[in-house]
Amino acid sequence: MRWVELAGGEHDIGTDDVDGYVADGEGPRRRVRLSAYAIAATAVSNAEFAAFVRATRHVTEAERIGHSHVFWLQVDEAVRRRVRHVPRGLPWWLPIEFACWQRPEGAGSTIIGRPGHPVVHVSWHDAQAYCDWAGLRLPTEAEWEVAARGGLQGRRFPWGDDEARLATHCNVWRGEFPSHPAPGWRPGPMPVDSLPPNGHGLHHATGNVWQWCADWFSPRYHLDTDAQDPLQQQPSGRRSLRGGSFLCHASYCHRYRVAARNGNAPDSTSSNCGFRVAR
Repeated sequence: MRWVELAGGEHDIGTDDVDGYVADGEGPRRRVRLSAYAIAATAVSNAEFAAFVRATRHVTEAERIGHSHVFWLQVDEAVRRRVRHVPRGLPWWLPIEFACWQRPEGAGSTIIGRPGHPVVHVSWHDAQAYCDWAGLRLPTEAEWEVAARGGLQGRRFPWGDDEARLATHCNVWRGEFPSHPAPGWRPGPMPVDSLPPNGHGLHHATGNVWQWCADWFSPRYHLDTDAQDPLQQQPSGRRSLRGGSFLCHASYCHRYRVAARNGNAPDSTSSNCGFRVAR
């Protein structure tokens, strides 16, 4: 695992940008102080997670439940026809039987040939179990954001403000969401180091897969947490996620910006959610 060492100091996080989702609590922009830390240059890969499973015999929550959510264009039409219960308001998310980290698209799929892809279908609890085994931890939201910014204060993306560079620096939705991908692009994760790193050396700081963080999710994050090493410790029923995924698009989910935030139940799993570790 490759590490990015970041010195302690003061940093700006959050945003007052009009593109921000107010309900998510993306702002106000503020100055925080972080102690020195290290963060992985990439998300945890299938190969790295497999080593953990071999050593511990860990069974993920998706495996115990017997299904996980997969974006509809990641499975073939015959599989889609067999799905009977689709989440209300989110018809592109299909609960696929047997989908899990080893079988990302359900029965018959495999991670063979994808050792360098980010592990997906892992819950917050699964990510925490990996950290406990490896002697690591999940990054706090503040640590994640400072690392993702790559040394660029107040910018929208890890490379700056130029959205035209999405095609070469970020794996997000291309085409018309959710039914018409651009020719030559297929919805799904890319290998963890397949696109250029940001100024700190992080690959896929945004896009590709959502990344679990240590915090509980709260829209009041920037109002309630300390200026020194902020961490939202008040339970809310949801854990924080950062970075967006290959399903983000400006017309639907513009959360591939570094200040964007999201949250989900700590036992939730899907084909666009993984994690990155810190120490």
